[in-house]
Amino acid sequence: MSLALPIADPALRRRGACPTLEVPMQTGDGLLARLRVRDGRLSPAKLGDIAGLAAQHGNGLVEITARGNLQVRGLTAATTPAFAQAVRNSVEIDDGLVVETPPLAGDDRDEIADPRDLAAAIATLAVPLGARLGPKVTVVVDGLGQITRNALKADIRLTAITPDRWALAIVDATQAEVDTANAPAAVMAILQRLAALGPTARSTDLVTAGKSNPGTAAPIGRFTLRAGSATGLALPFGASDADALIALARLATRYGVPEFRLAPHHALLAMDAPEDFATGAAALGFITDAADPRLHVSACIGSAGCASGFFPARALAESLAPALPANRQLHVSGCAKGCAHPRRAEVTLVGRADGYGLVIAGTAGDTPQSVLRMDDESALAAAIRQG
Repeated sequence: MSLALPIADPALRRRGACPTLEVPMQTGDGLLARLRVRDGRLSPAKLGDIAGLAAQHGNGLVEITARGNLQVRGLTAATTPAFAQAVRNSVEIDDGLVVETPPLAGDDRDEIADPRDLAAAIATLAVPLGARLGPKVTVVVDGLGQITRNALKADIRLTAITPDRWALAIVDATQAEVDTANAPAAVMAILQRLAALGPTARSTDLVTAGKSNPGTAAPIGRFTLRAGSATGLALPFGASDADALIALARLATRYGVPEFRLAPHHALLAMDAPEDFATGAAALGFITDAADPRLHVSACIGSAGCASGFFPARALAESLAPALPANRQLHVSGCAKGCAHPRRAEVTLVGRADGYGLVIAGTAGDTPQSVLRMDDESALAAAIRQG
């Protein structure tokens, strides 16, 4: 399979492009592939396998996105085909329309309704629409349990009201209430409108978008399920090296953890893990404490892996996180695109040719209130403390 033409396509370099397993996106540290793992479920062995493949075929850096997908960085045109084939030989990968449910769907004792069958019906009905829908068009079906997808953008959203009634929204504009039997047809009617507009269309072409939902921290801690439990942990700034993930997989095997589930906001859920599993995960560098200040910091890879970045954003975020006041939100962006946190943040540091732009209560693309020197970390720490 030749990847030269898709990789060279400038459209795959723009912000908002959607890389896949077989057609990755060019970045500053090579090619980035995104893996939509079926149901977001991985045994410890499979997680270790993917991490090993990331080291073998890429640069060993693995990310969990805000939506709960895996990304592998540092691939090349030569290594991508073998990597993609090895991944598909190991785990099931979803293609087609993105239809998402919360990671604990069906097991969550607090959910109003189990969304899985409804989501599966929508995905099946949408298959004939194929490439007429854009790759980023997303449907969320949320039963509203302990972990939700409410803070994530969706073109179409079904939110449980009762076990058999759902609120149907386009973007965040509620359109109607539908029952379970009629919900797939209602969603398909909207998808067909999008398909008629072509593969660049999004639901903002159908309705005026309201205010975006506020960000939500990663699901950290212990969640009691209908049967068993889930222990949430997060990757610092959404990223981990392969060695740490392999060590985590081995730790999970020793503790008898049967499965990991990929979760929103750069998180993993260890299913039925004993209580002291979190202690071992923390020792490996994963976030297991809901009070960890890194959970309130968003950071892209910056110049460590992006040609647009002016500085290594995650390294700076790691050094500044201890100075962050409780519950204050910090966005560290290598450039003005603001990929890691497109929404407004209380404090944003933006890479520029002349230093760090300091933006208060805005986005990375806003005009900074001041510009700070890159060699003055004390001024940076003071800025995020004062906000």
